[in-house]
Amino acid sequence: MITFRSLLFNAAFYLVLLVYLVLAMPTLLMPRWGIIRLVQQWARVDLALLRILCGVTVAWRGLDRIPAGAVLVAAKHQSLWETFALLTVFPDPTYILKRELLWLPFWGWYARHAGMIPVDRGGGKPALIAMAARVRDALAAGRQVIVFPEGTRRAPGAEPSYKFGVAHLYAEGVAPCVPVALNSGLFWPRRRFLRYPGQIIVEVLDPIAPGLATEDFFPRLQQAIETATARLIAEAERAGPGSSVRP
Repeated sequence: MITFRSLLFNAAFYLVLLVYLVLAMPTLLMPRWGIIRLVQQWARVDLALLRILCGVTVAWRGLDRIPAGAVLVAAKHQSLWETFALLTVFPDPTYILKRELLWLPFWGWYARHAGMIPVDRGGGKPALIAMAARVRDALAAGRQVIVFPEGTRRAPGAEPSYKFGVAHLYAEGVAPCVPVALNSGLFWPRRRFLRYPGQIIVEVLDPIAPGLATEDFFPRLQQAIETATARLIAEAERAGPGSSVRP
């Protein structure tokens, strides 16, 4: 049953994506808010499909901790799920993403128009400086900049691999950093098509105010996210069979 429901969801997911790629074309002639609002609607549709077809619900915790206006959001990255689900939480979000994604037809056009922030992972210090400048501009405009500090998806329970780039962005001192923990990889595992029923939990942690030295900020951020993520994974495991992906 899980296999059938997963196949059904994946077919619906990509069909909906195709429809929205077409519907989004007029937004290229509109201000940025047009594409932002449309992709937020697309994300809500996907969350509804996941709930209806696969029995995956979502619990959002700590949303009241998010400061108004500009914030640097540092989120755990376990799954494709958070790349669209977090769009529904923030009023004017932008992601830091690898620049190759902007080369994709349609998707790349919309991402560029939405003001997503590309990074050249092999570009060294000049690429980091260019990315920091774009982040600074986005925060100055009151946007919520979402970054995955590990750079790529990590399986639940895997050894963390945080990149120091997030500390450089925090050092700009423009906005507080909001850590986000989650357990999405238990239900939407990376590199697998199966979607397991249960409840994804996303927890917004206490913001870290600007002003810390980077050598103090970096371990504090990692400890906060990893401690909370381990707790959310354990909570799902205590919920019993069917609540998460099994090894």
